Amino acid sequence: MALKFERFVSPGKGNGVRATARIRRGELVASAEPLASCVSLKVSRGVCQQCFTRRETLLRCSQCKMARYCNATCQKQAWPGHKRECKCLRSLLPRVPTDSVRLAASLIFALLSPSQRSSEELYSLEEHESHLNSMPEQKKAGLSQLASMLELYLQQEGPNLTEELKTALPPSCQDLLSLIAKVTCNCFTISDGELQEIGVGLYPSLSLLNHDCRPNCVMVFEGTKLQLRAVQDINAEEELNISYIETLSLTEERQKQLADQYHFHCQCQRCFSHDKDGLMLSGEEAAWRLLKEAVPKLDDLKGESNWKTLFENSHHLLSAIGAGVPDENLYKLRITDMALDAAIHLQLWEEAMKYGLKTLPAYRQYYPDPHPVHGVQLMRVGKLQHYLENIKEALETFKQAYNIMKLTHGDDYPLMVDLKMKMEECRCDMDHQSPH
Repeated sequence: MALKFERFVSPGKGNGVRATARIRRGELVASAEPLASCVSLKVSRGVCQQCFTRRETLLRCSQCKMARYCNATCQKQAWPGHKRECKCLRSLLPRVPTDSVRLAASLIFALLSPSQRSSEELYSLEEHESHLNSMPEQKKAGLSQLASMLELYLQQEGPNLTEELKTALPPSCQDLLSLIAKVTCNCFTISDGELQEIGVGLYPSLSLLNHDCRPNCVMVFEGTKLQLRAVQDINAEEELNISYIETLSLTEERQKQLADQYHFHCQCQRCFSHDKDGLMLSGEEAAWRLLKEAVPKLDDLKGESNWKTLFENSHHLLSAIGAGVPDENLYKLRITDMALDAAIHLQLWEEAMKYGLKTLPAYRQYYPDPHPVHGVQLMRVGKLQHYLENIKEALETFKQAYNIMKLTHGDDYPLMVDLKMKMEECRCDMDHQSPH
């Protein structure tokens, strides 16, 4: 597709991307495959390393015991890229390097394959910022450990790799500390259709996009393919931006995360006005502080997939807190979302629907339409309503989801196909229920 944007120098931000023609809300602005990618370690047992599809059962690589594939076709397609990685993984077993180390290694292996190199990038790997000069010593020390792990990992591939790197990698990337710093600062989180993290990838040209806490573009992924869509009308010469982080947090928290991870101080309109901070902290302070303290502990239970304990604890907290803290309070919303996830995993459908419905007014407040997070949440609640035979309500919820996701995902996106099928099922069910 012909590009509707160009690289430019954004005042106060360095490099950026601006529109060269008018872009309409819902328009696909760009799509890109990664230069390198890897499945996140925490979901590696359930995601195909080739097509990034979630499946209950996957074939496991018999040699490294880590890579998993849908079938023999995916495994065969992956082998040219996996061959070197497999050797490195085998020699380190049972240790497995972090996502950032494996991504950096995948990047190196991609650059060693001439077929993988692209001359069409707006922004080269050489130009990517490492931010090492402005980084606190503690963070630099952490990255140095990752660089040492990367060096150990690459050594397993063979003695000639060091010489190969000198010819294949740009000069600024031959130092492994600089390379790992560039990777951690410029990679994108790859998510599935329901916006759950499944991997990380490097998309060099799209790393040019600057951040805004209320962006005019959003990203969704189909497998590893990144799709950038406009969620506002954008005029020619107007800058395109995305959100680097989950924006459902207080201004202070967002700014800290952006400074720690991306090394800049956000001065967007939302940060300047502290928009929604008051609503996020609404209710009795003593009560919501209890919820705030509970969130990290409950998060740990979710990470361990301890769904029964998570449901019982979050249910108890929400019952005890009562009406003293409104549903829009940030910490109450986070715990309600965890109760919803746990109820779904435990197949407690009535409870799941109750908690899902409680989240929707807050999502509407915090994710101005069209926002993919709001669309996906509506679809989840609609599925629960449909399963529990609240057909009329389900159809209405699905319609709301569709009106958002046709702009954020596009009509041909696999999740949209599923959504349209659900809407049709609701209409058929209602036809059968109505008297003839």
